[in-house]
Amino acid sequence: MPSAEMTPPGVYEPEPERPAPPEPVRPTREDEVAAAASELVGGPIGRYALLGTSWWTPVRVVALVAIGMFALGLVQKAPCYHSAWFFGASSQYTKACYSDIPHLYQGRGFADHLVPYFDRLPDALSGGMGYLEYPVLTGVFMQVASWLTPHSGSIQHQEQWYWFVNAAMLMVCAAVLAVCTARTHRRRPWDGLLVALAPAAALTATINWDLLAVALTAAAMLMWSRSRPVAFGVLLGLATAAKLYPVLLLGPLFVLCWRAGRWREYGQAVAGTAVAWLVVNLPVMLYAYPGWSKFYAFSHDRGVDFGSFWLIWSQNSSNPPSTGFVNTAAIVLVVLCSLGIAVLTFTAPRRPRFAQLAFLIVAVFVLTNKVYSPQYVLWLVPLAALARPKWRDFLIWQACEVAYFLGIWMYLAYTTSGDAHKGLPTHGYQWAIVLHLLGTLYLCAVVVRDILMPERDVVRRSGDDDPSGGVLDGAEDVFALTAVGHPPRYADPHEAPQVQWGRPDAPPRQDGSL
Repeated sequence: MPSAEMTPPGVYEPEPERPAPPEPVRPTREDEVAAAASELVGGPIGRYALLGTSWWTPVRVVALVAIGMFALGLVQKAPCYHSAWFFGASSQYTKACYSDIPHLYQGRGFADHLVPYFDRLPDALSGGMGYLEYPVLTGVFMQVASWLTPHSGSIQHQEQWYWFVNAAMLMVCAAVLAVCTARTHRRRPWDGLLVALAPAAALTATINWDLLAVALTAAAMLMWSRSRPVAFGVLLGLATAAKLYPVLLLGPLFVLCWRAGRWREYGQAVAGTAVAWLVVNLPVMLYAYPGWSKFYAFSHDRGVDFGSFWLIWSQNSSNPPSTGFVNTAAIVLVVLCSLGIAVLTFTAPRRPRFAQLAFLIVAVFVLTNKVYSPQYVLWLVPLAALARPKWRDFLIWQACEVAYFLGIWMYLAYTTSGDAHKGLPTHGYQWAIVLHLLGTLYLCAVVVRDILMPERDVVRRSGDDDPSGGVLDGAEDVFALTAVGHPPRYADPHEAPQVQWGRPDAPPRQDGSL
């Protein structure tokens, strides 16, 4: 711009016109299921709708829907809240409303004011566990809920209060999760409804404390999408201090930054992760090492458990695999799959999106792990919504997870009901395991197909590159096992017209709908 000395007195330079913000993606125009479902609320929005003039912004709608679905999940737990957690060995399973939270209030010493990690648990209460078997930040969350719980009245009354307090705190996590997911892709806020309306998430939200780590991971993804690698690292470190799986995201981020040459930002992310994790863990590690290490020892020594293909093998083998063998084999499988993801990253026609690889690495971890608890679906829900925001595929996967949710409780009802045999026998439960493993594998296959054929990627077809990629979004490749330096494109020129991060302009629909 000209300096003040160059501008004649009384003459003002007009402000340059700001570019209009990119138009938000309207799901009812792109997704058949969303368009059909919109008929329940009046049909798709018309072309002349005054968008952005109402208090009901997409993010606010997503947050309120998430809170509403979470509340429905609490209602689903009502039969257990009133009686099934406390009376009858199998009623909490037949009513499919089990939760770890009330049982661990007394079982992990909170009723007796024991300090997690520092005070050893009585064997009579903990079943020989010794110390709390959760990561430190989750233990802090549990302890805060205990402080807010009235320690008066019967133990049943206290456990009910403890579950209720935890549920209120987890509801905040659910709202944060939905908002962060809706805001990660700037032009696609309505994709947050995939998280808000996920039925398996509502059913499993209060089984355990996983939502804390999931919300922190979603917040970290949001920070990375805004090109804030230090904030991403800090939040990811906090998430890892609450649950181990979030640290896996640094693996796909490494190969993506390698392909794009973004080493400085990756180093900032790793440093932020390490510092945040150490700030939470180091005090407990130094002053209560036996309690701090319990989570890692328990994870290593734990045998084959619910939901994994290892359990099917164990239940159908006269010589079931040992825990040591399963630990080693699971690590080998994760490493091999990680190498496969790295090869996929470097050979894909266009650098994969961060959310796609984040979903794949976490899915690999849960699929190969020796336990696949029903609440682990929470780890995948926000990543799936960002990796493959297509309602049909998302709902197919969710249907498999809901079927497994019912299957595991019916199986536990069968094993705890004695001669009554109420519920699902072993072979029936094994089919439920197969179904939910296949559902996750199906979503993985669709994501891999989108990486190999970017023209099939819903996000890129809308005109974006990598909206959750932050500094990776639109960045040039500096290393790949395919040709680099060419303009990004979707389709092979011999198969379809070349397009630049979008699709050819289509004529507007005559009905004015989305």
